[in-house]
Amino acid sequence: MRFILLLILCSFSLSVSAQWYKYNPFKKHTRYPQIALLKDNSIKRLPIVQITKSKIQYAQIVRTPYSLFLMEASVMKTAQHNMRFRVYNSASYNFSDLAQMYLKQNRLSEAKWYLLQSLQISRQQNDNRHTITNLINLAAVKTGYGDFTQAKQDLAEARTLASSLGLTMDVAAVDKQMRYLQDNKSTLKTEIRYAETADTDPKAAIK
Repeated sequence: MRFILLLILCSFSLSVSAQWYKYNPFKKHTRYPQIALLKDNSIKRLPIVQITKSKIQYAQIVRTPYSLFLMEASVMKTAQHNMRFRVYNSASYNFSDLAQMYLKQNRLSEAKWYLLQSLQISRQQNDNRHTITNLINLAAVKTGYGDFTQAKQDLAEARTLASSLGLTMDVAAVDKQMRYLQDNKSTLKTEIRYAETADTDPKAAIK
């Protein structure tokens, strides 16, 4: 019995205060106002950073004749690879890339030859967008030669093809090229570089 009473007493936890005799449950306690939180205004004291608007200068890469030679050799090797393994669609784009390189160097004869090769393949592959681009570039080459009649024919063919396919952007590009052709009939490119030969002057015949 004693052990049972001991367990019952131990199960109750009573909080006893040393000033229990002063405790009055009916007494109203004074409620003080809540302490205001401290405001941190340290960020406002920081100096305002002004970001200067600097104009970005675009880097201009000057392509030397040697770099152009390396690019030409790389594209030529890729074109030969694609033609060897009959990847004609990719080879067509390789030829047009070569033509663009020659056109920038004013080597119109080489540009025209590769554009004709690319145009032939793009027609066989029914790559209409590439055919239109080749016709526009070919017209630009013929304009450089002063052959305005054939340039107009190429542009007219490109416009007809683009209009039949509903390619409004290509139609606008052809119209822009036609306006350029009309405005620059009198100005011809006098300096035309042709395919370079191995020797500038012919050697004397060996007797």
